[in-house]
Amino acid sequence: MSETQSIGASRSDGASQSVSASQSVSASQPPSLDQNQSIYRHIGRRETHSPRSLPAIVLAVLLILVLAWLGTEIVLALLGAPALLVAPFDMFTSAVHLVDAPAGIVATAGILVAVIGLALVITAIAPGRRARHLLSAERTVVVVDNEVIASALARHASLAGGVDPDNATVSVTHRAAEVRLVPTSGIPVDRAAVDEAVDGQLASYGLRPAVRPRVRVTETGRIGA
Repeated sequence: MSETQSIGASRSDGASQSVSASQSVSASQPPSLDQNQSIYRHIGRRETHSPRSLPAIVLAVLLILVLAWLGTEIVLALLGAPALLVAPFDMFTSAVHLVDAPAGIVATAGILVAVIGLALVITAIAPGRRARHLLSAERTVVVVDNEVIASALARHASLAGGVDPDNATVSVTHRAAEVRLVPTSGIPVDRAAVDEAVDGQLASYGLRPAVRPRVRVTETGRIGA
């Protein structure tokens, strides 16, 4: 009887050890490629999008101020004191007789309210964006500011166009990069070379989202630039 119990105990111990060993092996396994890509996408979106905290705070402050003003007007009306701006009874009377107002005033008020509401809805739904882009990378997340991209493009554009770096300005937005070159008086700028240099740099960066370049060379140059 004791031998049977010892054999059963040894089997149960062996089973528990095998289960714990398998759990430890599975826990030590690195995350899969799909999991890494999902994590990278989440980090990239977090770094390139901004929260809507500022508009929400501004709207909340405005609502608090309006409600505080209405509460103050109601208290003053109950006390028989003069109103700060408009008495609550006058506001209610004006709202009731709004339908009797000229059609132009009613239409203007309706359009104004609709525009404000549409702006609030767009602000709430549309994601906020930071002045950043993602660089192409397989095993990491690389985030670069638009100012850094603009500085690099300005340097390569000035070298390709043969102009002073101070005469090359670049502005990078979410989808476009505008390159502006001011040539030296009497020295033409090779527009094709500048286009090729800017296109090559943007292609090597692999920005996400992609940026469309636009090169513009001014007609008037600078003396001694």
